[in-house]
Amino acid sequence: MSSERVPPTNLKQILINFSSGAMGGVACVFSGQPFDTAKVKMQTFPTLYRGFVDCAIRTYHAEGLRGLYNGTTPALVANAAENAVLFTCYGFCQNLVSHVIGLQCPSELRDWHKAAAGSLASVFSSLALCPTELVKCRMQTQHEMRISGHKDIPIKSTPWSVVRAILRSEGIPGLFRGLSSTWMREIPGYFFFFGGYELSLGILSQRRCNKDPPGALVVTVSGGVGGACFWLAVYPVDSVKSRIQVLSLAPRSEGFFFSLLHILRTEGFLTLYSGLMPTVIRAFPSNAALFLAYEMTKRTLTDYYSVSG
Repeated sequence: MSSERVPPTNLKQILINFSSGAMGGVACVFSGQPFDTAKVKMQTFPTLYRGFVDCAIRTYHAEGLRGLYNGTTPALVANAAENAVLFTCYGFCQNLVSHVIGLQCPSELRDWHKAAAGSLASVFSSLALCPTELVKCRMQTQHEMRISGHKDIPIKSTPWSVVRAILRSEGIPGLFRGLSSTWMREIPGYFFFFGGYELSLGILSQRRCNKDPPGALVVTVSGGVGGACFWLAVYPVDSVKSRIQVLSLAPRSEGFFFSLLHILRTEGFLTLYSGLMPTVIRAFPSNAALFLAYEMTKRTLTDYYSVSG
């Protein structure tokens, strides 16, 4: 077997991006699930908790440690699927942006061009994310739903039982409740996500003067910066999305803007930022883990395919 390095074929590059994105999604969940659970609880039931610490302690006392990890299975599926599709489409969208602006190679793209490519890629990844995130959010808030007077919420449920309940009551469209809100969060959010990551990567690695791949520490810090940029930019949109997916604020035909106006009229602007602290705390380590797992997996697979031909 020749040891000469050759670039991976297009199909192999797709598989590399898909596998690397999935691994990044798994790493993201394992590093931040308890913070995400607190975020969703505080977004959906903002009057029940005084803050992140109060939410975490009361959840632990009421449901045990397992309560902080409710929804982990659908979260793993959601993040693995979303990031696999996201990073696969990110490669395609970089090629598309390069073609549109007349560049020969995606490596010539500026940081904001890559941010635009990431924003476009999120249109497709949202289709994989929405149903699984809906199941995750409903599993994370079952305790709060029961104590708020919803008698039809089971004591124990599985991701599949939640899916069956949605299909029985709303059909397949019910699995995509909140899709428009997901798009409204993801499309601008991933502009800041990839923009923050690429900008930080460029500053820390000085890649314009150094052609070597950035080290693990640079990737980790840049991934954390990208995650923080995402949530700081679109957090109010995510709050509305969580409400739409968990609660019935209005008739079934409700949309994002109706729900937003309802929250602003009845609860005020600051309610949209309920749960921001655990989200920002979670954003840095979880997205640092995401990008580190993505970049390391991608380099490993690229080196393997380059050597094996």
